[in-house]
Amino acid sequence: MSSAPHSATAAPAPALSQQTLDRFQREIAKFPYEGRASAVMACLSIAQQQIGYVHPEHEKIIGELLGMPTIAVHEVTTFYNMYNQQPVGRFKLNVCTNLPCQLRDGYTALHHLEKKLGITMGETTADGLFTLQQSECLGACADSPVMLVNDRTMCSFMSNEKLDQLVDGLRTAATSEGK
Repeated sequence: MSSAPHSATAAPAPALSQQTLDRFQREIAKFPYEGRASAVMACLSIAQQQIGYVHPEHEKIIGELLGMPTIAVHEVTTFYNMYNQQPVGRFKLNVCTNLPCQLRDGYTALHHLEKKLGITMGETTADGLFTLQQSECLGACADSPVMLVNDRTMCSFMSNEKLDQLVDGLRTAATSEGK
């Protein structure tokens, strides 16, 4: 296993805007100097809001601001599925496949979405609309199968019919906004 957080072939990082850097400073200021590393999750979220994912160079910048090794920032990025490590589709669909959800059709939901979207878990549709991901736990076992759309909207009791309605509705919304 490589000790480098990302491959050397990563695309160059888009520059962080002054607004993003100012937001970092506002988050960091919420903590005493010696506890500034506590702002890591907020800073990662802010960086992701600018370009849609967390670039390795941005992890380095955040680490420098927080007095953390880059690898420690990368460990946070890779631990939580809310941080994208590469560009994702407009709609990120995270399906819970933890054991309780597996027992209540979590994998059935994931496989149905793979078939409907024509992609496998971890991929993005050719039109850039959907990225399909697996989640370890969304904390709603009693409502499974469950999924999270764009890290914000929890969807429960997702039968194949409800999954089809969700995807079709998102696709329709994206199409009507594009007009």
